[in-house]
Amino acid sequence: MAELSLILREIIGPVFVMMLIGYLIQIKYQLDLSTLAKINIYFLAPGFIFNTMYRAEFSGMFFIKVLSFFVLFVAIIFLISMIVGKVLKLDDNLRTLFTNSTIFFNSGNYGIPVNALVFQGDPLATSIQVVALTFQNMFLFSYGIFSIRASEKGKLKGLLGFFRMPVLYGLVLGIILNYFNVPLPNMVLVPAGYVANAMVGMALFTIGAQMATIKLTKGLRLVYLSVLIRLIGGPIIAYFMIVIFGLEGMTAQALLIASAMPTSVNSSVIAQEYSRDSAFATQTVMFSTIASAITVTGVVYLARLLF
Repeated sequence: MAELSLILREIIGPVFVMMLIGYLIQIKYQLDLSTLAKINIYFLAPGFIFNTMYRAEFSGMFFIKVLSFFVLFVAIIFLISMIVGKVLKLDDNLRTLFTNSTIFFNSGNYGIPVNALVFQGDPLATSIQVVALTFQNMFLFSYGIFSIRASEKGKLKGLLGFFRMPVLYGLVLGIILNYFNVPLPNMVLVPAGYVANAMVGMALFTIGAQMATIKLTKGLRLVYLSVLIRLIGGPIIAYFMIVIFGLEGMTAQALLIASAMPTSVNSSVIAQEYSRDSAFATQTVMFSTIASAITVTGVVYLARLLF
């Protein structure tokens, strides 16, 4: 009970405070949500990804192993979600949003604080979460955007639109400068840090503002199904992968906990910018974040018990 209270106070609390601020300001001032989404996608996200990739410190082999785990993990969830979408006969756009809501999880502003709380800043556990964050950001702002644009405008236009996205160039530039150990002056590093630090708060503010415009419908079955796959199915799949791969100790714990995070806030942000059904994306973020107060606590307990 004490651990549940601690997670609610230290992790869920700050997340919902920022969302509440966005919600209240949207009700009061009726902000332009499209503009908020553009600020996130065209300014904050590229800066955040560049800053993260430039400053990251990874052992090559460790990075490959952990990255391989998350690639396979996401691929399995992707296949399950696509099958569910086909069975339910969802249209292309809604099926894409449904799939994105299950494969993109909140590794950053939710996952990193949880990791730090559980493992007390242990370098190994932290590095696992950073790899998860790196992969999710790369995947979200590449495939995530492409998939939505493709479902709306066709694959060719979606691909061309992706190559116009600044996040791609922020990612590539950050990796290249990091790999070749290119020193950057404070004139660049300090603003990059400012932008990176603003990303989490602005993303949460935006999702809160989006929630203020949404009227919950009675037909929330698809939202609940998405939340079930993300919060329950994700950890179950990760557990069997960990057992099959023979992983143990802190590595196994960190991977299991990382797999249990709620739907990424940024999946809703890109849906707001590119999709006509952004309400579904926002509702999955909202419900999965609320439900994760219980499910993440349970996964943390099981991770310690099992590994």
